[in-house]
Amino acid sequence: MEYITNTLENLVQQTAFMNLTVGNLVMIAVACVFLYLAVGKGFEPLLLVPISFGMLLVNIYPDIMISVEESSNGVGGLLHYFYLLDEWAILPSLIFLGVGAQTDFGPLIANPKSFLLGAAAQFGIFAAYLGAMAMGFTDKAAAAISIIGGADGPTSIFLAGKLQQTAIMGPIAVAAYSYMSLVPIIQPPIMKLLTTEKERKIKMEQLRPVSKLEKILFPIIITIVVCTILPTTAPLVGMLMLGNLFKESGVVRQLTETAANALMYIVVILLGTSVGATTSAEAFLNWDTIKIVILGLVAFAFGTAAGVLFGKLMCFATGGKVNPLIGSAGVSAVPMAARVSQKVGAEADPTNFLLMHAMGPNVAGVIGTAVAAGTFMAIFGVK
Repeated sequence: MEYITNTLENLVQQTAFMNLTVGNLVMIAVACVFLYLAVGKGFEPLLLVPISFGMLLVNIYPDIMISVEESSNGVGGLLHYFYLLDEWAILPSLIFLGVGAQTDFGPLIANPKSFLLGAAAQFGIFAAYLGAMAMGFTDKAAAAISIIGGADGPTSIFLAGKLQQTAIMGPIAVAAYSYMSLVPIIQPPIMKLLTTEKERKIKMEQLRPVSKLEKILFPIIITIVVCTILPTTAPLVGMLMLGNLFKESGVVRQLTETAANALMYIVVILLGTSVGATTSAEAFLNWDTIKIVILGLVAFAFGTAAGVLFGKLMCFATGGKVNPLIGSAGVSAVPMAARVSQKVGAEADPTNFLLMHAMGPNVAGVIGTAVAAGTFMAIFGVK
């Protein structure tokens, strides 16, 4: 009888119930909310489902993220090994390879002025950097946090890893991916506030056709120019352009399909679950996390506003030929931000088609955010 009692006691002690804290329960609830948004509302499910499930797992079974050094048997937790690929900047770079293989740079090539709108939207990054410094973060931590302003999860993770800000990588990544998912909610009020109905109704001229040669040369030229000026951008810009060269060359169809589909989705699973697993109650429920979430929202709002305002300036300079709404697509959330520009424009005039025009600033924003990350790395002497 005593043996049975001891066995039952041991089994009870081994359950998660005995170790759950109030913080764990809060984070489990947050994970369930994220799952509802992803599954029930369709907010970027490819990102939020793995992130929120990783969040759920680590708060029920913390040892799933235990490091080799902390482990009693010298073996780390499953998601710890996934997370090392984030720290080593492998998964963010592979994400860029997949994005490049999926993306058509034609609208950007057809309208190079889109680069200016993509650059303007990066203002949110530098606003967040100054804000983080004012809130007491170190210069490297502020730089890592600031990339949230570009609504670019992979680049946020990449820079946090390169600047050795692993302690705040989880909150940064979750904030960045959350705001990417919430683009359709956050951006429209800002866009409507800063534009008139007349401006939102502006119809833009059809983009010129882009030749196959231009599309092939573009990734090669961008890689040479950008990586020569800022070699630190090579892992991100290089992978982005390699993926795009796969797509546009037309001679490596198998590589294009693998990079854009199978590899991309495998990496999303690994990255999403490992990022979610960094949000243990101890690591996530603190004032620094709250500051990061607030800074991220402010930065994203600033980036959206800067893009729209620069769009208004271009509208004025061109005599009303540019719809300012496409400026909001200068953030890196591809193609969600471009779709939002289309949606808001169509609300003002159902016959208005801005999607392809907005894709120019959108893909320029991806390049711009990578350049901003490379600039911070160069400033801090990180390679």
